[in-house]
Amino acid sequence: MEQQEYATGTTRVAGSRPYGRNGGAGREATDAALAVREAAPDPVRDSRPDGPEETPAVLSPDPGLLRLAHWFVAATPGTADDLCTASFGLYPARHHGVPADAAADADVSWWHGPTAHAGAVRRSREARPARGLRRARRDAAALPVVRSGAKPGTPGRHRKPELTRTVPGAHDRSGQEPPGGDRVPVDRLTAERRIAARLLLAHPLVTASGPHADGFPLIHRHHDWLTERFDTLLGYRLVVGPRHARLGKAGLGPGAARRLEHPGTGAPFTPAGYAQLALALALLVDAPEHLPYGRLLDAMRTTAPGLAAAPADRTMALAALADWQVLAGLPADPGDAAAVLTVDRELARAVPAGPPGLAADAADLIRRAADAEPATAVRRLLAETPAVLAADLPEDQRAWLREHRLSGPAALAEFLGLETESRAEGVALLDPADELTDLALPGAGTLPQAALLLVERLVEEVRPLPGEPTDGDVPIPDALIDGVLGDIADEYGLRAGWRRDYLADRTALRRDALDLLHRLGLVTPARCDTRPPAWLLRPPAARYAPAPDLHATAPSTGRHCRPASTVPAPTGERYQEPA
Repeated sequence: MEQQEYATGTTRVAGSRPYGRNGGAGREATDAALAVREAAPDPVRDSRPDGPEETPAVLSPDPGLLRLAHWFVAATPGTADDLCTASFGLYPARHHGVPADAAADADVSWWHGPTAHAGAVRRSREARPARGLRRARRDAAALPVVRSGAKPGTPGRHRKPELTRTVPGAHDRSGQEPPGGDRVPVDRLTAERRIAARLLLAHPLVTASGPHADGFPLIHRHHDWLTERFDTLLGYRLVVGPRHARLGKAGLGPGAARRLEHPGTGAPFTPAGYAQLALALALLVDAPEHLPYGRLLDAMRTTAPGLAAAPADRTMALAALADWQVLAGLPADPGDAAAVLTVDRELARAVPAGPPGLAADAADLIRRAADAEPATAVRRLLAETPAVLAADLPEDQRAWLREHRLSGPAALAEFLGLETESRAEGVALLDPADELTDLALPGAGTLPQAALLLVERLVEEVRPLPGEPTDGDVPIPDALIDGVLGDIADEYGLRAGWRRDYLADRTALRRDALDLLHRLGLVTPARCDTRPPAWLLRPPAARYAPAPDLHATAPSTGRHCRPASTVPAPTGERYQEPA
């Protein structure tokens, strides 16, 4: 039974449903994991005597996770990111936060529609605290808080009148009668469920003692309703145990631009780092509760000699496991082999979401994890990504989005407290509270400020003019990127207090600013192998530019911008590569 619980990536409790409706987090993956685990006997576990737990002589690795580690080490960086998304599903949702300043018809293009332009940030701001959802008030009589931009003491625009209804025998999962007898405030119920759903979408693994512990009672209280809604809308499996809640997200397919980062430094994982993470998990799912740190390191070195990695990759993998609370007591000094770790095997078994049992290779696992019927697949993209463009979808999903353009996003918007922005090219779900995302634009710091200035000026230079096709991406001349970045660094860098290393190394500033815009779905690499890579500007990027003035566009005049070699058209002027 214990092995079956691990194979599903969860711990079963009463009232939970272990299988998602569709796709990568479903029954097929579970059966595959069972086949892999049952095929390999565990001599340590089978020979363990009854009574107090004894330390086994050898850490026995899980064969499925060991296989996954070998796939990681052989993958390219982008494929390794997609493989992590497919196999662990621990990525947060990512949404744009600022709504457009005016309503627009769904047939209007992002290129020419209303914008959410906020203007340039001329002074550096202090970084905000770690992102997270606002916690519910502890006062049982108070309505849980949902950020809505309202002034203190006034209802937010997302608040409905506080009505009550009689619920026969109403009680929470603890068996306690709610305050005020059987009369449950409708808004309180809706707000609590929405807070819990948003928390799980932002943090798919929530523990009763972790950084989001205050939200765990809400998840536990509304477990049955959340399980049904996640299963119906997204095909996600939610399992809530006494000490943790795990939302089993599916993969997002190839090229999803989701990566795991070091919880302390923010450094992105390498394929070797992912391999060490899978290897450590393979050893920890059946490890003793108290494990010497040196013994774990020795086992990681000797179990799979072909996965040899730098100490930094191993340290990064163990830091991620400590952040997920799989490990406790990780020493500050990586050389302190005498430290004793505390292993939470229940959480270790909850981490994998897409076991590789039926997959032939890494690419097959990525495909299987994202596979779902059209309705579920599109809703997953709407819930997890900044914007869904019809041009990116296969024909069956594009047809579903076209047919359910209003009702499909509306159900998710109501469930998660988001706003729908529908344009000719696609649909985006926005979070005005700016909570349900791991990346923010506008944002504090050098990179968000530089990226915002870069994208708004690129849109002004290359956006399609009236009469030109508006349903696709627009190529960005490489020289234009360098010129615009040089101009904004000269104009804003010192005054806004940008990082000196970026001001001294414009190549690094260009690389990291474009990477941020790519992860937000505003630019994308062109499908050609060039060095440096060619970039395309995506339609949602126009959300962050000033409203278009298509009849009097002034050309860039900064000293880094090269002059255009052609006479501008009467309706506007656009950048063109010099001859």
